[in-house]
Amino acid sequence: MAGMLHDLGKMRVPDHVLNKPGKLSDEEFAVMKDHVNLGLEVLKSTPGISQTVMQVAGEHHERYEGTGYPRGLKGAEISRPGRMAAIVDVYDAITSNRIYHRGMEPPTALTKLFEWSDHHFDPDLVQHFIQAIGIYPVGSLVRLESGRLGVVVDQGTQGLLFPVVRVVHDLFRNRRLRPFDLDLGGAAGGGDSIVRNEEPQNWGINPFDFLTMEKL
Repeated sequence: MAGMLHDLGKMRVPDHVLNKPGKLSDEEFAVMKDHVNLGLEVLKSTPGISQTVMQVAGEHHERYEGTGYPRGLKGAEISRPGRMAAIVDVYDAITSNRIYHRGMEPPTALTKLFEWSDHHFDPDLVQHFIQAIGIYPVGSLVRLESGRLGVVVDQGTQGLLFPVVRVVHDLFRNRRLRPFDLDLGGAAGGGDSIVRNEEPQNWGINPFDFLTMEKL
């Protein structure tokens, strides 16, 4: 519920600010930031809204070192749900395609979160977040040591570096393959491993097309 309602105040932000394709001016950014207080006004007047929902809506833009808004809370002054929401909100923002930027690939975004965890976010919660979704999150396109491309479809049982991938492309022959699943942490993985993540647009692959398929 908190996730669905945390940005409720944006419905009261003027469209020309909310959907502006370029950088916001200082005045426009002040209007945008006010979505937190506008959302809280609505939630406070709505029966049945829990404390957790209020904390997430009011604190998802607070930052661990105190530079966030609207109240400039710092460290433990921010509730645990608020600190968690800040991490998830930023991850979503930097991996999503928006009017003004193309989203990062998930592994790159996780690297950024880790870099920022010494000031913007609760470091322990960032570690938990990375462990929860994996170093190679579901939907990542990765290059394998065997010269194939695969889409991460599940986190494996043998650690963050050994997910289950759906193999979709042969780089040596430069051709698509009939997709099949490979558990990099299991014996059937044949010792294959991930070399690095790849940009899907460079290969004309939409990873999410393969996530809708049943396990193969």
